[in-house]
Amino acid sequence: MRILLVLAHPLEDSFAAAMAKAAQDTLAAGGHEVDLLDLYREGFDPRLSQAERGGYFNHPYDTSGVDDIVARLRAAEGLILVFPQWWFNFPAILKGFFDRAFAPGVAFTHDPAGGRIVPKLTNIRLFWALTTTGSPWWIVHLYMGNPVRRLLKRGIAAFCAKRLNFRMLALHDMDRVTDAGRKAHLARIRNVLANIR
Repeated sequence: MRILLVLAHPLEDSFAAAMAKAAQDTLAAGGHEVDLLDLYREGFDPRLSQAERGGYFNHPYDTSGVDDIVARLRAAEGLILVFPQWWFNFPAILKGFFDRAFAPGVAFTHDPAGGRIVPKLTNIRLFWALTTTGSPWWIVHLYMGNPVRRLLKRGIAAFCAKRLNFRMLALHDMDRVTDAGRKAHLARIRNVLANIR
């Protein structure tokens, strides 16, 4: 399987980077083709431009500012996102990735009659998220209602294949997790990714 692995963290020595490395190595060892898109290292600009927003309903929509990323997204059969949750949400650079790359004509087409949008990323049949939170599990799930998972599964995943393999692996209470806990989480990531076929 060809997998687009998207990393969204500014620090090269972050735990997110360690998760991405574990994922990349495990997937490659399993025979998958892995395309690592490190948004910070590749200098991705998350800002939706005035022209991009102004032409949102133009046909065809102009994706020239992100053509390379769009090509990588269209070539993928799997999409794995690696990111921390800040303020119970995506890092701004990852939100910008959705804003700019999941564009009309790429992720969906508008219904000219104003009805439902039509998904176009049906090439994506596996969509996983590897993430961390600074908050404990009960705050994320019980108090906040797990907003990132909801956004990914009910919103963004809706643009992908109908029988999508969706999964989210999260390490909660990150600021208090021990080294042993971090190592155990990396082992868990390796274990579940090794079973992707």
